[in-house]
Amino acid sequence: MRAAEGPPWAARRTRSGRTRRTASGVWRWRGSPLCRPTDLVEAWVALVALLLIAFAAPAAGLAVGLRANASLQHAVRVQQQERHATTGVVVRPLRAPRADGGDGTGAGYAGPVGVLARWTAYDGSRHTGEATTLRRAAQPGDTFPLWTDDRGRIVNRPVDPATAAAQAALTGCGTAALVGGLAHGAGLLVVRRLVQRRYERLDREWAEVGPEWGRTGAGG
Repeated sequence: MRAAEGPPWAARRTRSGRTRRTASGVWRWRGSPLCRPTDLVEAWVALVALLLIAFAAPAAGLAVGLRANASLQHAVRVQQQERHATTGVVVRPLRAPRADGGDGTGAGYAGPVGVLARWTAYDGSRHTGEATTLRRAAQPGDTFPLWTDDRGRIVNRPVDPATAAAQAALTGCGTAALVGGLAHGAGLLVVRRLVQRRYERLDREWAEVGPEWGRTGAGG
């Protein structure tokens, strides 16, 4: 059986505890006689990467998410002020449906369909023009919702606040993941380079000592 998951604060406590253990390990390791300079640098790189992933990435995601939400909510308010709901009336469809009732996209397809429609704008002016409706076989006289600007031109429906908030949340999560991934990737690259340099140094030292290894005491 799987153990029951703990509360959210338990996960934060585990993450902070892991960071403290890493920091204390680096502090103790620095005084060891077996500690090489590259080992110490590698430990500090791992600690910095862990701190960036644990704290900097969420902070960056939160900051970007809040800023994106403020910008999107402002755009939502502007759209709601400048776009007005009205009702369109179908004059005639611009493309006649096929005799078999289909339009090449499968039986029962419900839109969109281009129609010639008339509507009354927010200022009371009357307009006629091309529009789209989700009704596959729009007949003359059918009505459908429309959104227009202050001049009566057809525009897209304004974004609702919940959708804008969801987009901002996704932006914040994406930013946090990007920062965390960059920190993790940079740490791996640095550690890999340190290990590569360590092996290169060992190869050079072995090239100097290796030829003399089997000659120790040979003249005894």
